[in-house]
Amino acid sequence: MGVPCDPGRMGTANDRAPLAERVEQLLAEGGPLPLVTAGDPVLRRGGEPYDGQLGPALLARFVEALRVTMRAAPGVGLAAPQVGVGLRIAVIEDPAPVPEEVRVARGRVPLPFRVLVNPVYEPVGTARAAFYEGCLSVPGYQAVVARAAEVRLTGQDEHGRALDEVFHGWPARIVQHETDHLDGTLYLDRAETRSLATHQAVAEHWSQPTPERAARSLGFDLP
Repeated sequence: MGVPCDPGRMGTANDRAPLAERVEQLLAEGGPLPLVTAGDPVLRRGGEPYDGQLGPALLARFVEALRVTMRAAPGVGLAAPQVGVGLRIAVIEDPAPVPEEVRVARGRVPLPFRVLVNPVYEPVGTARAAFYEGCLSVPGYQAVVARAAEVRLTGQDEHGRALDEVFHGWPARIVQHETDHLDGTLYLDRAETRSLATHQAVAEHWSQPTPERAARSLGFDLP
């Protein structure tokens, strides 16, 4: 279950202390961090650029807590606003334990653990792919989202080293989903609303590698 953020403690771009204090409070509780769910303002404000607000040691502890929380959920990505911290930081990782037909259809290949700091993406080419997608901040539901099939990601890692990398397939979807969180965008904003389904409904009706059958039955278009 998520917990509401404390808007009064998030501060502004020039108010570093409340952000650091917020992170220290979260880490002091130990274990996976509580997740913020849809409706909390922090998910719609986006994150302010990271420029040292936490300091190297606190940043390292926060990144580790994000990794623990993501794996415990379980999920394949987690953005700082999802735990109530309005900074442009996210972690991604996907062991991709899926059948071969799913791997081929979705381009879902293993994605090693990565930290994204101040990430920005742009589509590479015009190809788009649509698949069911879920979110830890919108528990219990999935919907079909059409996204760029290939993106170029720029930003930094947790050590300040520049990132400039092209992602394809499912890793590209993860990058877009998590970076969107840092812009105040939820996957529901981009979803085919007629495709919205509970996890149970997806498992019972729409577990095919691609959503063509769901599109025909529920009445929505695919790219």
